[in-house]
Amino acid sequence: MKYDQAAVRDVLESVKKSDRTALSNAEAKRIADAYLIPTPRDGLASSAEEAVRLANDIGYPVVMKIESSGILHKTDAGGVLTGVLDAASVHAGYGRICENARSFDASAVIGGVQVQQQIPIAQEVIVGATTDPAFGKLVAFGLGGVLVEILQDVTFRLAPTSLEQATGMLDDIAGSAILNGVRGSPAVDRAALASLIENVAALVSDFPEISEMDLNPVFANAEGATAVDVRILCDFEPAEPRYRPSHDDILSAMKRIMQPDAVAVIGASAVDGKIGNSVMRNLIDGGYAGELYPIHPKADVILDHPCYKSVTDVPGGIDIAIFCIPAPFVAGVIAECGQKEIAGAILIPSGFAEVGEHALQDEIVNVARKNNVRLMGPNIYGFYYTHKNLCATFCTPYDEKGKVALSSQSGGVGMAIIGFSRSAKMGVSAIVGLGNKADIDEDDLLTFFEQDPNTEVIAMHVEDLKDGRAFAEVAERVSKKKPIVMLKAGRTGSGARAAKSHTGALAGDDRVYDAVLRQCGVIRAKSLNDMLEFARGLQVLPTPKGENVVILTGAGGSGVLLADACVDNNLSLMVMPEDLDASFKAFIPPFGASGNPVDITGGEPPSTYRSTIDLALNDDRVHALILGYWHTIITPPMVFATLLGEAVEQARAKGIDKPVVVSLVGDVEIEQACEYLMDRNILSYPYTAEKPVAVLGAKYRWARAAGLL
Repeated sequence: MKYDQAAVRDVLESVKKSDRTALSNAEAKRIADAYLIPTPRDGLASSAEEAVRLANDIGYPVVMKIESSGILHKTDAGGVLTGVLDAASVHAGYGRICENARSFDASAVIGGVQVQQQIPIAQEVIVGATTDPAFGKLVAFGLGGVLVEILQDVTFRLAPTSLEQATGMLDDIAGSAILNGVRGSPAVDRAALASLIENVAALVSDFPEISEMDLNPVFANAEGATAVDVRILCDFEPAEPRYRPSHDDILSAMKRIMQPDAVAVIGASAVDGKIGNSVMRNLIDGGYAGELYPIHPKADVILDHPCYKSVTDVPGGIDIAIFCIPAPFVAGVIAECGQKEIAGAILIPSGFAEVGEHALQDEIVNVARKNNVRLMGPNIYGFYYTHKNLCATFCTPYDEKGKVALSSQSGGVGMAIIGFSRSAKMGVSAIVGLGNKADIDEDDLLTFFEQDPNTEVIAMHVEDLKDGRAFAEVAERVSKKKPIVMLKAGRTGSGARAAKSHTGALAGDDRVYDAVLRQCGVIRAKSLNDMLEFARGLQVLPTPKGENVVILTGAGGSGVLLADACVDNNLSLMVMPEDLDASFKAFIPPFGASGNPVDITGGEPPSTYRSTIDLALNDDRVHALILGYWHTIITPPMVFATLLGEAVEQARAKGIDKPVVVSLVGDVEIEQACEYLMDRNILSYPYTAEKPVAVLGAKYRWARAAGLL
């Protein structure tokens, strides 16, 4: 057995019995030893004389620290002395440390002074663990000492963490180059640091009552890594784990919800302007071919459909019920849905947690779980599943079928998705509103979309993750098969406050989201437009077969901007082989530029564009092509678009299908050229060098994370 779990259990039980949450230095060291976390030699002195004996045994210099569970930050209390060189200084230092501690907190119980071997100065890093409200146990790594507070250069992983993931954390921080040695200093022992991270992650995973752990500083050098200070806090009353159905139960319910054969509309109406009327009309006008049952206590027929007073009166089975009734009446009808064995309640009504009515939201959740009904919402616009001709919403109808599934917590963002999808001719498989996410959330959707043959790309607007760990576990699996794009709202303090007031969301630390999403292969978008463009582009671009990217441009300035964008998006510009460079030179004028970018210059005829494009497309060493077009009369926009379309079509006919993205600059005619190319599945963007490269970068990020490169 690698770790001594029994020793840790003994320490934690003792701490719990003494009604404490903070561990003493000695207790923390026992736990560190049990989980192979290196610490300096030390001992606890209860008198100045004992401190001297310990120091003589350990060897000088030594560090002296106050021992008090009530003083967590010892330096702030004047409770730390470093570089103590002799017995007289140890004797005097003992009294001074105790006096400082009493002055800092007269009520603190002082257990003595820790005398510790002083480790030679090395690179200071921090290794720690925390309990995140969304993701649970996380392990952290960053630059240590005062730098962790000033630079906040820290990254995270879900705990437990594999040695491979721990090693990756060393490269995640902005200051990672420091670990490799700077200005003649040797590189640190990366294997020792990674092992330390792995051990800390295992500890907090094995013992959930450890809520926080800080090893700060850890002194890392070429010989190893030693935790100079270990601080551990416990929470012996952890939160109840979130309710989570089994994978099979989730999938069974979600199939009925997303692809229903029978739909009931609770609160259906024949009156124009009512939500219940809009939902009915969308279902009918959208071409839904399943059974449709309007529910209203006082109507006989609504929009030519027989009406029922309750779902329990409907003779046939029902898969989902769309709620268009006020919030106070929802719970009672959910119970009736349970009697009818309805799989899902689509809760359009607002008036729940988003306005502070948490008790009312808790009530509907409890009723739903008792009756085995899954809830979508509340406070949503509904959802679309185009391959079933299902418009279960009061918003505008949408029927452009495609392979992209999108979700949002916000109705406004949902409408932006619809508008962009229609304008960009991006067909979708589904558009889903999640609102308050009282029950169904993103990991439920991922479970469905994972097996949905009509979905190839998944894009999600998220204000919070109710169960971040469940999401990460599902996303890590799904992202290896289908790209997942996420726009995480609430990245800033102001954004987080707005999210909380909007949907009752609690936005977590953005660095945590960033690191965990990267860990599980999710592509993060920084803006709504990025999310939508990535969603469209990821389904269009083929998966590259390698990292070699070539820029081919008619304008040197565009080439520079495109090259900058490649660096920003972690794309690798191909080092041009001599033979390929010579081949390009044969087509471009002497004052052009070969290499990479290849600048054919703006005065070249269509034949030069075509020859150089064909050369790049047909060379196996070129894995992706970025084109920068400059509007000239010599090669007008539509002439360029036509020749590029033909070149790509002919290459595809030969089995050559590599990513091609295009930046077009010029007069308004380039917009028509972009539309022409987009209709032929060639990603093209007017007036920007950055966007096509960002989309290509997103494709590469997914391919790397999925292990396809």
